[in-house]
Amino acid sequence: MKAVLDHVGIAVRNIEAALAFYRDALGLEIEAPEYVASQHVRARTIPTGPSSLELLEATGPDSPIARYLEKRGPGIHHVTLRVDNVHAALDHLRELGVRLVDEQPRPGVGGSLVAFVHPSASHGALVELKQAAPSRTTLLAQRIGLGGFELTSLHDGLFRLDGGAMFGVVPRPLWEVKATPDDRNRICLAMRPLLVQADWGRMIIDCGIGDKLDAKALDIYGCDRTRHLDHALGEVGVGADEIDVVLATHLHFDHFGGATKRVGERLVPRFSRARYLIRSDEWEDATHPHERNRASYLEDDFVPLEAAGVVDFREADGEVRPGIRTVRTGGHCAQHQIVFIESGGHTAVFTADLIPTTAHLRDAWIMGYDLFPMETLAFKKRFIREAIEREYLIFFEHDPVVAAGYIRQANGRRYVEQVL
Repeated sequence: MKAVLDHVGIAVRNIEAALAFYRDALGLEIEAPEYVASQHVRARTIPTGPSSLELLEATGPDSPIARYLEKRGPGIHHVTLRVDNVHAALDHLRELGVRLVDEQPRPGVGGSLVAFVHPSASHGALVELKQAAPSRTTLLAQRIGLGGFELTSLHDGLFRLDGGAMFGVVPRPLWEVKATPDDRNRICLAMRPLLVQADWGRMIIDCGIGDKLDAKALDIYGCDRTRHLDHALGEVGVGADEIDVVLATHLHFDHFGGATKRVGERLVPRFSRARYLIRSDEWEDATHPHERNRASYLEDDFVPLEAAGVVDFREADGEVRPGIRTVRTGGHCAQHQIVFIESGGHTAVFTADLIPTTAHLRDAWIMGYDLFPMETLAFKKRFIREAIEREYLIFFEHDPVVAAGYIRQANGRRYVEQVL
């Protein structure tokens, strides 16, 4: 059994009061609150490197944290060690005669499994063993209303890209705190197309990676197809043949690979009755790639659409359907665009690769994949200020945990208030 330090749990009487020190005085970033109903505990995680701190507040008088506070007052409650398999770890400790608090694991924060070792066995420290939840547990179709729209964050599975490439010039010791790399230096990413349902029909913004990659590519990109777009659409009772519009932010394979599918030897539109909205200049770039972008554009994803006569080319920014408009950002690729969804005085924005994950909130945290990083920087700085001031609901296409949230700022530090 190999164990590594995951976090230190600190019992507090009031989390918001504690944040005055950890967030405001020390400038640490704080993750969204989580509730462990079985333990009547509210938790806020504070990343501090490979491990973290966890503030714990009781939500009821029968909470173990409430009893701890009554007996000992605020302070360090436990030390958590992360293990690959908590069941195997408990079996190993029982064989050694170690006294346990929990004979079987129980649910913990973030979908993890946890079990406590008795302090008498660990020389006075309460030790928690933790098995982290598999990342695919976050891949659920999640709905939210926005004025006259129903927005559903879908999913098309998980994949992996090089961590250094995802964060550009940011040193690894900084980004690996937010995105742990595997033994091939790749970080886990999601693909989250957005379904927009309105009185004028159904639109899907981007459509994931699809199922046309060969075995070599699937290995290179660490694709996990256990859960994919068909599952997500099924969760909300929508079939591919019920999509009216497919809107592309750009034509990279991880955003538009799902636009076509194989039927025998043929490649056909995946969404049989839909019109595909694509910027004409992006089409030109995708069909005339160069050495720097050739790996990102796969012709099988989009050329068959033109042959089928289902593409509507757009020349510029503007409204594509009532309440839906596109704005070119450039940066990631020359014609990269984001999508504004506006209804009832509220605004949501699908940011695609401008802010691919919540780890990219800082202005200079820009992907090495971006062809024009200074364009990204200029647009991103303006946009994030606007998003904070106007309270845009941001949809993050590649974050493996957070599908959508509001960007907030306190004492010069940005964070995301998770909604989905």
